[in-house]
Amino acid sequence: MADRRLKVFHTVARLLNFTKAADALHMTQPAVTFQIRQLEEQFNTRLFDRTHNRVSLTEAGQRVYTYSDRIFELYDEMDNAVREMTGDVSGVVALGASTTIAEYMLPFLLGDFKSEHPDVNIRLKVSNTEGIVGMVENNIIDLGIVEASVNNKNLQVDVCRMDKLVVIMPPNHELASMEKLAPQQLMPYPFICREEGSGTREVIQEYMAEHFDHETLTICLELGSPEAIKGAVEAGMGISIMSESTIEKELKLGSLVSVPLEPGLERPFSFVHQRHKFKVRAMDELLSFAKLYCESHQDHIK
Repeated sequence: MADRRLKVFHTVARLLNFTKAADALHMTQPAVTFQIRQLEEQFNTRLFDRTHNRVSLTEAGQRVYTYSDRIFELYDEMDNAVREMTGDVSGVVALGASTTIAEYMLPFLLGDFKSEHPDVNIRLKVSNTEGIVGMVENNIIDLGIVEASVNNKNLQVDVCRMDKLVVIMPPNHELASMEKLAPQQLMPYPFICREEGSGTREVIQEYMAEHFDHETLTICLELGSPEAIKGAVEAGMGISIMSESTIEKELKLGSLVSVPLEPGLERPFSFVHQRHKFKVRAMDELLSFAKLYCESHQDHIK
């Protein structure tokens, strides 16, 4: 039996969605369907029921999924055991990062990691925090780095470092001369925020609810990236709250001003992976390297 067919089956069975499986495997959906059809011909039975746009496993499919799960876990253990013996660190790591981390932290980290481990290929997916956590839950990626709290008990969450958030505005804004800003002082001004599902937005909403629950921010724009928000703030369209790590260039150029919040606002940057998933050595090396990097390179990722 071809390993490829079983791998395709295992991915579809785990996600119960042919489109998502095709994306995870970097295949077209017709190619995924063809591989499943060949495997069903091999066993001479249907492995999936497809009714009312819903995919479910047949009894035979559930049996094959149980065995394939054990087979691929043994493959991973075998591969890792041999690499441990030979000292080889190679392979592919599927890494996911939320937008702020991908744009401002990962270029330095991955550049240094590739210098030490040139045979490890990193396959990076960028989304907001909600999207990255979902990819980890569905085994689409091996490791995620996110910028908000994660409450899934099936996931291992290790805090990389704490990140400080500040209020940003143009230099000519009437709040620009303030030394600190309380939450209620932001209420009268148009506020520019990230989209729903963003870790930054979630942290800001929790902060405002905790410290000032009588009103809400006056949201005038929802944008999908830190760069877009900075541009809108520079253009005088509103104020925002962003990570200090994203505005270093603009502060030096004088196009933006930052003011700390009182009380202060911090959020964790965290590594997230499946708690019980067997990890290949390349992922272990990347995770260990990233943790040490966060501790020793604060100037690059502060």
